Amino acid sequence: MTSSLEAPAKEPLSSSKATIVLEGVARRYPARRRRDEPVAALEGVDLEVREREVLALVGPSGCGKSTLLEVVAGLQDADEGVVSALGAADAQGRRRVCAYMPQRDLLLPWRDALGNAALALECRGVPRAQACRRAAPLFERFGLARFERARPAELSGGMRQRVAFLRTLLAGRPVLLLDEPFAALDAITRAEMQEWLAGALADEPRTAVIVTHDVREALILADRVAVLSARPGRVVAELDVPEARPRRRREVAADPVFAALEQRAMEALGC
Repeated sequence: MTSSLEAPAKEPLSSSKATIVLEGVARRYPARRRRDEPVAALEGVDLEVREREVLALVGPSGCGKSTLLEVVAGLQDADEGVVSALGAADAQGRRRVCAYMPQRDLLLPWRDALGNAALALECRGVPRAQACRRAAPLFERFGLARFERARPAELSGGMRQRVAFLRTLLAGRPVLLLDEPFAALDAITRAEMQEWLAGALADEPRTAVIVTHDVREALILADRVAVLSARPGRVVAELDVPEARPRRRREVAADPVFAALEQRAMEALGC
């Protein structure tokens, strides 16, 4: 299945290769009224993400996490600093190597699940029938067997997110950017999907950045956690997560090492 998704071959994390580099990054938005000051979303962000590493971004609401992800994805430009992904410093070049999954699944309601997943291949010029044939074998692996022809309205929230993630993988990009993929799910479904995504990221090794408000979710999914301050967002702490991925939620919850990391992250957040 790896060749179908065009994922890179499994390799250990590289300690020297940085896939994503941010140096002195700032992003500001114009004031809505003349008398107001511009809104600084990010200021002085320095961060590197290594090849094959999964990095989680956590921080308070409104601190610029999603903005940072969109800047890396090439959907926004930084006002200051340098941003590069696989050596591409321009927005168009970053869009070529990054696959971005927004908070909402954005499935097309008139397409079935298979057609929605295959859309990523169609956008790359693959004919629709061929795209569906390539995507279909992956549905069983992603826990979607027998739902290929279901419309989005017929799918649960967790299943919709699986289709959205499969679509993101089928884009064939080496960098995955996931913006709070489980924010809209209930607690039970969210817990199930965290373990599912941990396994999927282990099976399909890519460089990935995941935005989340949930520190424990970050510890389940990531190799490293970057904590952002309140707006304007700055990196105030970086925590290396022990133990190889994938990790089970129950084990993370019961391990005192992870409990200590969670406490350190919460302290960095001012909690």
